[in-house]
Amino acid sequence: MKKNILLLSTISFVFLSVISCKKEKPGMMPDPFYSYTTEGFTVQFENLSRFATSYKWDFGDGTASTEASPVHTYPHKGKYVPTLIAIGENGKEAEASTVLHLSKGSSVNLNDNTLSDWDTVTHNVVIGGKNSGNFIEAKYDYDGNYLYVYFEQITKVSDGNIYDMYIDMDNNPATGFISNDMPGGGYDMLIEGTVFGGWLDVDPFTGGANQASFTFSNINVSSYYKMGAVQQSGDTLRFEYGIVRSKIPGLSSTQGIKIFVQANSNDWSTVVGTSPDIGTKAFFLDMSE
Repeated sequence: MKKNILLLSTISFVFLSVISCKKEKPGMMPDPFYSYTTEGFTVQFENLSRFATSYKWDFGDGTASTEASPVHTYPHKGKYVPTLIAIGENGKEAEASTVLHLSKGSSVNLNDNTLSDWDTVTHNVVIGGKNSGNFIEAKYDYDGNYLYVYFEQITKVSDGNIYDMYIDMDNNPATGFISNDMPGGGYDMLIEGTVFGGWLDVDPFTGGANQASFTFSNINVSSYYKMGAVQQSGDTLRFEYGIVRSKIPGLSSTQGIKIFVQANSNDWSTVVGTSPDIGTKAFFLDMSE
């Protein structure tokens, strides 16, 4: 949750300090003052104005309100300029505006030591099938900062699975690596490692026109992913992590990506799981919100 405070006064700070201890007089110029908190696209405005008897809000998206402290849900991400007009007893008006930037939020919290927040992620889910190997389920979500990843598998941390996450950044099968095992994408990026223990490499595709050639070149990117909760229950492993969007070329600006994940044994000798099923089209994650 973000909290911001806006104070725009038509009276100087020095003058306000002088009158603050005196009785408010009728006819004084209204002083618009508000704070706001955001949760996704929903904004709670808290009106803290003085010397006003009524209010008008212009939310900057074509809608308005006369409530003192309204709650407003914007239609989508973007830049908005909400304006508060404070009206005094004598009919005088004063207004305050600020620039509000909204991006998609996420219920996923990597710091809460629980995976229960993934229960609310029901739309970007890949269920394992008969050809998924040890994968039970994969989920994805995102906000302005992270691409969030959740895996549930029949494995253990000690097995040392090496994860190859292939990502088609531009959704163009004419560019990037192609494979019959994961059709439907031209994979521009490989993110590879055990995830646990700090190993996860970033490898852009460098094969050029030879799309069938597995040619990736590692780039040195520090602190670009963050581990969350890890839970082992018998043979079932569940864990989450977040990839910093701004650190991965193309990930901060894309409107959607295709993802195919391959889990390998700790010596790369065997593919132990895939998500989605091997031979099926990659999962498309819509990131246009």
